[in-house]
Amino acid sequence: MDIKTASALHRLRLISLPEALSFPALIIFGSVLSRVSDIDFLMMPLGALHGILFTIYVVFLLDVWNKAKWPLKRVALFFFLAVIPFGGLYGEKLLKRYEADGVIAARARAEGTVNV
Repeated sequence: MDIKTASALHRLRLISLPEALSFPALIIFGSVLSRVSDIDFLMMPLGALHGILFTIYVVFLLDVWNKAKWPLKRVALFFFLAVIPFGGLYGEKLLKRYEADGVIAARARAEGTVNV
């Protein structure tokens, strides 16, 4: 894995956790509390924050797709995981594994033990 691909994957991993947590926060604190109490002021900032994080996540996902040459099924899986509540937590776990596998493969290529 080259440095551009590794950094794109790392950026996606860094944004995946805040994006994954912003969606349930929007649902729990924004929607539920605004219906059961007079707390309406949380809906607008939480919605904006989640929208910004989701947009950044999608841009970074497309960047990884371009640089890492992922199959469309994998990209669709990560997009789907970002849309369901707490799915991004599983996506972050997968990204961590892909990132570690890429580092191991890059080190093996650098040492000349594997021709990939």
